[in-house]
Amino acid sequence: MAAFKTVSLFGLPIVSATQQEAVSGLLEAPQEKRTAAFLNAHCMNTHKDDASYRWAVSKADYLLPDGSGMKLAAKLQKKGFEANLNGTDLFVPLCREAARLGRSIYFFGSQNGVADAAAKRAGELAPGLKIAGTRHGYFTRDDEAGIIDAINRSGADIVLVALGVPMQDVWIARNRHKLNAGMVMGVGAQFDFWSGRVTRAPLIFRKAGCEWVWRLMMEPKRMAKRYLVGNFRFVFNAWREARTVRAGATAAANVRGKRLLDIAVASSALLMLSPLMASTALAVAATSRGPVFFRQTRVGENGQTFSMLKFRSMYRDAEARRAALLETSDREGICFKSRKDPRVTPIGRIMRKLSIDELPQLINVLKGNMSIVGPRPALPQEVAAYAPEAMSRLAAKPGITGLWQVSGRAEIGFERMLQMDNAYIRSRSIVLDLTIIALTVRAVFSGRGAY
Repeated sequence: MAAFKTVSLFGLPIVSATQQEAVSGLLEAPQEKRTAAFLNAHCMNTHKDDASYRWAVSKADYLLPDGSGMKLAAKLQKKGFEANLNGTDLFVPLCREAARLGRSIYFFGSQNGVADAAAKRAGELAPGLKIAGTRHGYFTRDDEAGIIDAINRSGADIVLVALGVPMQDVWIARNRHKLNAGMVMGVGAQFDFWSGRVTRAPLIFRKAGCEWVWRLMMEPKRMAKRYLVGNFRFVFNAWREARTVRAGATAAANVRGKRLLDIAVASSALLMLSPLMASTALAVAATSRGPVFFRQTRVGENGQTFSMLKFRSMYRDAEARRAALLETSDREGICFKSRKDPRVTPIGRIMRKLSIDELPQLINVLKGNMSIVGPRPALPQEVAAYAPEAMSRLAAKPGITGLWQVSGRAEIGFERMLQMDNAYIRSRSIVLDLTIIALTVRAVFSGRGAY
């Protein structure tokens, strides 16, 4: 199967190739079963509305950009296609390449006699082309087995299906496994143009990307809704998707930048503070029984749990005694905090006052569980008690520091902390992180709200 370069639009991989590359790629490997579909502005509007058409498009092997609308949608995202691969322009080169390779084509679709006329014209434009057969596009579901049998008996290498969008693509997707032909393509109004039933726009309209204007002039009643309403809708959707893609690219860049900042700050801090951390570890070990480090399950980004590290500032039985102390919390809301918590060791009070107990979380930052700046990492039992609106604070990695820490820490009630966390998540940026890191230094030395 040909490996074309593609451009992602509306979540679909659309072929970007020259006309010659497209034709050669579509007709190579005749033993493989492949499907091609053309996508234009009308197709994309239908794709948004029709679930069966979305399914059919997802089954196609090649999606080809058809018309100035797709070019505009790509341009809005600062992308581009090698060529406009509309079906009408591709028709003659495809027929000529098929003739050169000795491949036969079956023409299926459109009104009575149109497929015959289109096949005859194809033979004139591509001398030596083998016409496997023709059939009009009027049938019932009961006729399908006979149609498929006729196409297979014809020995067609290529089947062109002109039933219109979305019918042709749904028909192809539903019956592709029954057809023996190597290539099956939905071709829309091609038979009408090449049979002479519908006059194609003059070259000046086509070069200006305004072929739709000509079609509207020729068939105003039938085409008014498709082009006047449909084109406006398509452009709006293309603009909206481009805005979303740009926002996503900016967000992705911010995530990468934030991660680089985390690694730089955490690694530098660990190096500079290693003497302090070593001294603290010795002090913890010398003043109370138990491990130097305290590990606790916390809830991180998108509700994922992780093991958070701290220097142990409490006695070993602190977790067992927590439930009995909940009523002594000095903090409003569901996050427990007690100024005179009897579980805290003497050295632990000093560590907490200076926030030294938090330093091992730099390791969590390097591991990617936490960030330098972010919402406070919550306990699972706290999250279980969250109101639905509080879950929004789990949309970012938890941080060692954050807006609430530099605004008063434990003096800030839960509702206010939630507002601050959500404000940070909405506005997060490298500049904001650097500002909060600078303010954290001041907060540590002031000791406000630290206990």
